[in-house]
Amino acid sequence: MIRQPRLVVVNPSPDLYGADLQMLQAVVAAIESGWHVTVVLPESGPLVERILEHGADVAFVRYPVLRKANLRLGSLLALAVAAARSLPASVRLVRRLQADVVLVNTATLPWWVLAGRLAARPVVGYLHEAETTGSRWVRRALVLPFQLTYRTIVISRSAMTAMTDVAPWLAGRAVLIYNGVPGPDDRIEPASSTAETVQLAVVGRLSPRKGTDVALRAVARLRRQGIDARLEVAGDVFSGYEWFEDELRVLAAEPEMAGAVEFSGYCSPVWPVLKRAQIVLAPSLNEPFGNAVVEAQLAGRVVVAAASQGHLESVSDGETGLLVPPGDDEAMADAVVQLVADPGLLAKIGGRARDEAQRRFSVPRYRHQISTVLDEVHSA
Repeated sequence: MIRQPRLVVVNPSPDLYGADLQMLQAVVAAIESGWHVTVVLPESGPLVERILEHGADVAFVRYPVLRKANLRLGSLLALAVAAARSLPASVRLVRRLQADVVLVNTATLPWWVLAGRLAARPVVGYLHEAETTGSRWVRRALVLPFQLTYRTIVISRSAMTAMTDVAPWLAGRAVLIYNGVPGPDDRIEPASSTAETVQLAVVGRLSPRKGTDVALRAVARLRRQGIDARLEVAGDVFSGYEWFEDELRVLAAEPEMAGAVEFSGYCSPVWPVLKRAQIVLAPSLNEPFGNAVVEAQLAGRVVVAAASQGHLESVSDGETGLLVPPGDDEAMADAVVQLVADPGLLAKIGGRARDEAQRRFSVPRYRHQISTVLDEVHSA
C-alpha cells in the first residue's frame, strides 16, 4: 500500500486575514492532490475551525513570531532566545508528524525553516512580504532563512523584487504564484450609479501601513465639496495598534464627518460589505499583493487604489480600476468624483475588473500551481 504523503504547514497566527486565508487555499490544494495535512499554530483561534472544515488536522506548539516591533537590538536578542528555546519542540513535532514536506507560511517564522532542516525534511517557504524600506541589512536578514528552503513561493513580482534586491541568489529557488481568491457564491449586482449618497468601503487591517486614515481624509474632502459620501471601514487592529484606531475614530468624529463613517470591525465573508459599496478604496501604502482589491473586483466594484507594490499588478489604471499616488487623499477624492460623474465608466470598469480577476486570480489555477510545487519537492 502506497503511503499518503504528509505535509506540515506552519502558520504565525490563528487569525483570518490575507496570509492566513491564502494558507487555507494551499491546504485545500494539498488535500485535493492527495496529501495528509497538519497545520501547526502557536495558539487556538478562529482559523482552527476553518482548517478542520477543510479536512486538515491542527497541532499546537508555542513559538515566537517575528514582528516589526522586534526589529530592534534588545527585542531581537529576546526573540532569538525564545526561538532557541522553542526549536527542540518544533523539531520533535515535525518528526512525530512524519512530515514529508514542511511549508513555512510567511517570513515571520525563520526558526521553523531551521526546524524543518534539523528534522531532515525539505522545506518550502511562502513569502507574503515585500519590505522595501528600512535598513538593507535588516531586509536581507528577513529573507536569508529562505536560503535553507528547497523552494520559496512568492506571491507577487513586488515581493520577488524586494527579496532579490537584497539577496539576488535566492531567485533560483523562488517561484511566483499569484494568490487564488474565491469569489462570491452568487453574482453581485452592479453598483448603483444613481444613488444620491456615494457609498464607499475600505477593507483590511487598521494600521498606518494600510493607510486607512487616507481613506477617511478623502471622504472628508468629498463632503467639503458637497458630496454625500459615506464610508464603511471593515477591519480591526493588530494588538499594539489600538492607538491608531483611536486616531481614526477621532478623525471620523470631526463635524464634517459626523455620521459618515461606520466601523464594522472584522467582516468575514466580506461580500455584504462590498455589496453595499459603490466604490472601494484601497489606500494601503505597502501591499505585497492585496486580496481585498481582488475581492472587490470579483464583486464587480471599481477600486481606487494607491499605486504601490501589488496594486500595480492587480489594477490596470483606467481599465480594471483607478490608481492614485500613495498617501494622496486629494487624488483619491478626485478619482471618486470622476467615477460618480460618469456612470458609464463606473459600470465599464467594474465589469472589466470582474472578468480579469476571474481569469488571473482563480482558485483552480492557484491550487494547481501549489500542488505542482509540493509534488515536485516531495519527489526530489
